[in-house]
Amino acid sequence: MSSDLFSFTENQNEKVEGPSSGAVAHFRSAPLAHRMRPRTLDEFFGQERVLGAGKPLRLWIETDRVPSLILWGPPGCGKTTLAQIISQKTHSKFESMSAVLSGVREIKEVVEKARMLRDRSGIKTLLFVDEIHRFNKAQQDALLPHVEEGVVTLIGATTENPSFEVNPALLSRARVIRLERLEVDSIKKIIIHAIQDPERGLGGFLSLSDEALDWLAATSEGDARRALTSLENVALQSANGPHSPLSAEQVRLALESALQKQPIPYGKNSEEHYNVISAFIKSLRDSDPHAGLYYLARMLESGDDPLFIARRLVIFASEDVGNADPRGILIAMAAKEAVEFVGMPEGRINLAHAVTYLALAPKSNASYMGVEAALEEVRESGGLPVPFHLRNAPTRLMKNEGYGAGYKYAHSEKNQRSKQKHLPDGLVGKRFYEPKDIGFEKALKEKLDLLNSDFE
Repeated sequence: MSSDLFSFTENQNEKVEGPSSGAVAHFRSAPLAHRMRPRTLDEFFGQERVLGAGKPLRLWIETDRVPSLILWGPPGCGKTTLAQIISQKTHSKFESMSAVLSGVREIKEVVEKARMLRDRSGIKTLLFVDEIHRFNKAQQDALLPHVEEGVVTLIGATTENPSFEVNPALLSRARVIRLERLEVDSIKKIIIHAIQDPERGLGGFLSLSDEALDWLAATSEGDARRALTSLENVALQSANGPHSPLSAEQVRLALESALQKQPIPYGKNSEEHYNVISAFIKSLRDSDPHAGLYYLARMLESGDDPLFIARRLVIFASEDVGNADPRGILIAMAAKEAVEFVGMPEGRINLAHAVTYLALAPKSNASYMGVEAALEEVRESGGLPVPFHLRNAPTRLMKNEGYGAGYKYAHSEKNQRSKQKHLPDGLVGKRFYEPKDIGFEKALKEKLDLLNSDFE
């Protein structure tokens, strides 16, 4: 048998020697994220808000008085794992089903087994239902009376807001526990635990620098499963060993090499087609209407779809003209509508109208650069939590959770703008839109500078 740490045995439960003189033993055929599932509450990092000492959920678990629950939270926050821990802690039989894949027949079978087990040995059954928001009426009707009777303790997991997605009848019979995206520090603890664990983890096979650990935890977006999958991919690509910590750049490169990127599909048109459309756009950007008309004629004569050209103009009007002349997008859209209405060959005149206007319009790419900067931030920092005062609260559950608390209505404030935080924590004060001092955008710049000064 190979001594490679990541060689698998046919038996998932067979323990084998690792690379460090017998110090490492783990299950070969299960992914790292599966092997490292917490087995106890002490191994369950994060969620102190609901699982901290003295919190109701922890007391219910420790005193074996767990009611039916709806665990609501983002992917990788520990919903399934928590259900398994509850089952072990309360000495219950764990049964699992998917709301998507299981029907009424499967529900009846589980309930019947649970009833027999309870009557014969007094052992309780915990029924875990993944994606419970996908339960249809027939499934709920088959399950509800048995939840009420206590034949099973239901624990449902959902990434969707149960106020909207779970049937009120089912919701009224369960306590909703909102789990949050794991904090970076919790993800770091999970990664370190997985690296060091000699039985289920990497057994010290891999070492990360502090910067690499910080980067890997931050880019996992609060998802423990994603963090461990990334860690396993890094380990598969690395041969550094425990005494040569990987840098953040090495971790990035290892993850990139582990991904299978699909090539972008292109049409079968010649390269010259793309050369011409590139020259067309760049001529308009440089405010040259003569070259713009020439390349327009080249494309029309080559049989290009006039609506393809119109779409390019609509994009250009926002990407390159933007708020320097807000009429640009109106001209481009009108040309597109005119081409559809008039047809060819007269539609060429409408296109020429838009080409010459957009070529001579003042130019600003501030809106385009703003959204690119915002996208870069989102990719770097992930989906940061929306401030609670900006969240809508149409249900009592959401109001009780603090949604919308402290929100200030702009129309009731001076100058129709309230002094309240809008960006998530960590991004407050960051600016993405930087208007240029040209055309109509000059006035927007002056207004934005004035508004920003109110917050400085």
